[in-house]
Amino acid sequence: METLTDVLLVTANVGSLFDNVGEIQNEWLQELYKTIHSYKPQFIALHFQEVGGKDYMANMGHAENFFWNIESSDEMKDFDRVCIYVDNQFQAEDSFTALGSMYFIHKALKNVYQYDFEAKDFKAVSGQTKYVGSLDGVATVEKEKFPKNFWPDFKWSRKGFMRTRWIIHNQGLDLVNVHLFHDASNLIACNSSPSIYSANRKNALRYVINRISDSRYTPLPFFVFGDFNFRLDTLSLVQHLSTATDVQTVKKDCSNEVEKIICEEKDNDHKVLLQIEEKLFAYLHQAVFREDDGRALLKYDKEVAAFQDVIKEEDIKFPPSYPYSEEYTKPTQYMNTRCPAWCDRILMSHAAQDFIDRRDDGEKSVVYNTVGPNVCMGDHKPVFLSFSLKTNDH
Repeated sequence: METLTDVLLVTANVGSLFDNVGEIQNEWLQELYKTIHSYKPQFIALHFQEVGGKDYMANMGHAENFFWNIESSDEMKDFDRVCIYVDNQFQAEDSFTALGSMYFIHKALKNVYQYDFEAKDFKAVSGQTKYVGSLDGVATVEKEKFPKNFWPDFKWSRKGFMRTRWIIHNQGLDLVNVHLFHDASNLIACNSSPSIYSANRKNALRYVINRISDSRYTPLPFFVFGDFNFRLDTLSLVQHLSTATDVQTVKKDCSNEVEKIICEEKDNDHKVLLQIEEKLFAYLHQAVFREDDGRALLKYDKEVAAFQDVIKEEDIKFPPSYPYSEEYTKPTQYMNTRCPAWCDRILMSHAAQDFIDRRDDGEKSVVYNTVGPNVCMGDHKPVFLSFSLKTNDH
């Protein structure tokens, strides 16, 4: 007999919640609970990146409180099994990822097992387990920071992945939390198509997929969701946006290094249409990133396409998830620090997508969207996927 289990997957880069401690957390949590309430899932996976924020040494202390707020909230009281993994061990530079994963199982959902990577066996999930620390020696999670040679020219920051493995009604699944490299400089991102940063992300994601599919354990269908830091193909996009403009390149006095790119309209008093610096991407008509959910820009979102042999994704029908203003009163404005992009994604293996139920009874059975579109959620809007998992009860 086929059983349907309602699942909610959420990914959220929560750096802003720690950088501006207390300012947006309550509203942020309310939006998360609203999403949970409207889809009524039986299994929830929350994948967080940048726990502790940029200044994690000062702010990591707030992490316990953040996770405690969620697990002890009234909204979650019907979930009687909870598994929490938080890598807050910033002292361990060679293994710190700042990833946090929370899994909630509703009291109505029976037969959920979790894999023990050491015993190589599944065990029934019961009660609440919480691991906060370096997670070394925790048998139910596999955590890895990207090897140092993956970012030759960057400082070694908090990037890596963390996987847990589950059986829900006889169906095995890997759930992988991931954080890939960002674009350090908008100017360098414009140098080539694809950019050097995009090439780095591609290597890192290939590494993750290879690691979760290798022969140490039986490969299973997987969902990999997190902050992939995927960016639009900046060079192609800039060429498109600057088509009818005069483009000036300003170099630093003493070197040949580009300091800014300025695109002015040919007439109209030479109004500046687009200005790009290392950490500035100021485009006059910002609405283009929002209208029709940024659909005109999707053709520049090319980084997933390199993985279509192994990865699928539901259609994107929401505006770019980053970088939103952190100002409370501007929940739908983008900051002009970076070109807006769909950084936060929920990807899956071909086999995993086959287990998503596509019944068509008027209800949207699969929803892929942002959490809190009209509320300040920090610089990243969380992204969720709600669906029913088809499983067989033998």
